[in-house]
Amino acid sequence: MDRSIRTVEDVLTLMDGLFAPEADRWTAEGASWWDGFYADRDRAVPFFAAKPDESLAAHLDRGLLTGGRALDLGCGPGRNAIHLAARGFTVDAVDLSPAAIAWAGDRAREAGVEVRLMRGDAFTLDLPGPYDLVFDSGCFHHLPPHRRVSYLALLERVLAPGGLFGLTCFAAGAMGSELSDADLYRHGRLHGGVAYTPESLRHIFAGLTEVEVRRMRDEPEDSPYFGEPFLWTALFRREDRPFAGGTAV
Repeated sequence: MDRSIRTVEDVLTLMDGLFAPEADRWTAEGASWWDGFYADRDRAVPFFAAKPDESLAAHLDRGLLTGGRALDLGCGPGRNAIHLAARGFTVDAVDLSPAAIAWAGDRAREAGVEVRLMRGDAFTLDLPGPYDLVFDSGCFHHLPPHRRVSYLALLERVLAPGGLFGLTCFAAGAMGSELSDADLYRHGRLHGGVAYTPESLRHIFAGLTEVEVRRMRDEPEDSPYFGEPFLWTALFRREDRPFAGGTAV
């Protein structure tokens, strides 16, 4: 007889198990899936290109981001982390996949910049915040709905008052599953990733102040920036007040 649930984290862990193993791409157990994904560095995957999100570059060029300490969640091969380091940020970058971290390290050395790379689950790592910027390009939409609680708690823990949170995620109507949260549990799958509307992003991150939510610009292949129109880009600011996000777990 299993009667082991005692904490919120116990409940969240139980709910993790409601999803099929192939949906488990955001946990430490999912690292092997991502290792296989990143194994062939020559694959024709748009975000394998060594160039930053066009939204991140635009925020920097507009002076919305002005330096400090940055955390790149789900950094992959390090393209955004390296760009931030080249623009003067002190950067920590996290990814589940050893293959991704190794590739990011190779790229950082080639670019002549320093990025502190950490392999593991961002929810359980002892991240040395606070950060002036937390940036996520493609991690959030791989989370099952209940792990938004953990995500908000992570932001509450590591994002400095006055700090900025940048996000790139699947846009409803263009990419990702549009099933309701309840139906995702009924299916036991994320179907490759969860799609969001601007209204849903504003609701989830209601404890932050919106700076911008827009569709990512479509960048041509020869552009120095990554941009695909099936994605949303968003920028939120944490005000100097108690964060009204998720319950700390």
